[in-house]
Amino acid sequence: MIVPVPALVITLRHAETRKGSPLTESEVLALRDNAPSIAMPRAEAANFIEARGYSDIDPRSCWEDWQRVRLQLP
Repeated sequence: MIVPVPALVITLRHAETRKGSPLTESEVLALRDNAPSIAMPRAEAANFIEARGYSDIDPRSCWEDWQRVRLQLP
């Protein structure tokens, strides 16, 4: 399993804050595609994600998930 580190939600939030306006779909997908990631066995990934303490957005539906999550962030 490929796990983005840091989590995509953190990467996108930082980029949007730095930009000062909502990210475009192209920007979100480019950030996803270039995000540092670690390949690990599924069980290890599940433990890693659980230890992180929060859920990330799914890279396969990154744009849609980001649109939903970004409205819930403080």
